[in-house]
Amino acid sequence: MARSVGIRKPREDRNDALARARLRAALVPDLLIEARRIVSTVIAGWHGRRKRGIGETFWQFRPYVAGETLAKIDWRRSARDDHTYVRDMEWEAAHTVWLWADPSPSMLFKSELGTVAKESRAIVLTLALAELLSRSGERIGYPGLLKPVTSRNGAERLAMALASEHALALPDTPNLDLVQKHSDVVLVGDFLDPPEETIAFLDTVAIRGARIHLLEVADPVEEVFPYSGRTEFEDPETGARLTAGRAESWGEAYKEIYSARREMLRDHCRKLDWSYTVNRTDRLASEALVALHGRLTGQPAAVPGQPVRGAA
Repeated sequence: MARSVGIRKPREDRNDALARARLRAALVPDLLIEARRIVSTVIAGWHGRRKRGIGETFWQFRPYVAGETLAKIDWRRSARDDHTYVRDMEWEAAHTVWLWADPSPSMLFKSELGTVAKESRAIVLTLALAELLSRSGERIGYPGLLKPVTSRNGAERLAMALASEHALALPDTPNLDLVQKHSDVVLVGDFLDPPEETIAFLDTVAIRGARIHLLEVADPVEEVFPYSGRTEFEDPETGARLTAGRAESWGEAYKEIYSARREMLRDHCRKLDWSYTVNRTDRLASEALVALHGRLTGQPAAVPGQPVRGAA
């Protein structure tokens, strides 16, 4: 199995790694355009975080609840009928969200059933989320590349950083030492490590009081295992090869292991009030974007005509 988050066994020499990083950087400008196109399809009707809190922007009137401070009552609005109303202001305190897209070799995989490589989808989702969060006034950071900053052009800043020479030296595993309490961390990858290793890595971040969101990008063949006959499999991270004389005889066992890994990660996220979302590369990226943005803002949303799949 390919590996994604955790301790890695180095295989690539430096030249291979640099070539892969430069290829990734060359894709970033086009992926930023795609990310903004996706955002434009889901942004209609969304207004910032739309969350009650401290701020100066009016959000809504709502019925008064016993126990709330009387200072929040809007007496002019309440005088119009027999109900007592409170004036809610929109939350305007900037929040820190760390974003990361898995750069490991396994993310380069694309089958005939997938519309794009896993890496391209991961970067598009990361940039699209940066665009949405930046428009909401949140602080966006990227481990080892960008310190959290509030900027209306956050997606563009992140794209430039990902295409820079500095990005070539980033490790395949994110360094999350700077993550602080109450921050959100969004990790986009394939998470094909043994789940025990992934969970151990995530728990080193959880003890800091951060909330984690896993967004798994999967190629269709990784779920359905359509292989038959004599087939050779190669691990892109370690170079290990395995030949199956009758690959179809391995299908059920493989799918059972694959599903068990995913369910173990999903259950761990659910217990800690984290989120786990799956996006297949033959599905719309906007589906995962809507689901994840909803978990980050605390208000799950849906795009008309598009189902939200795989969110824990």
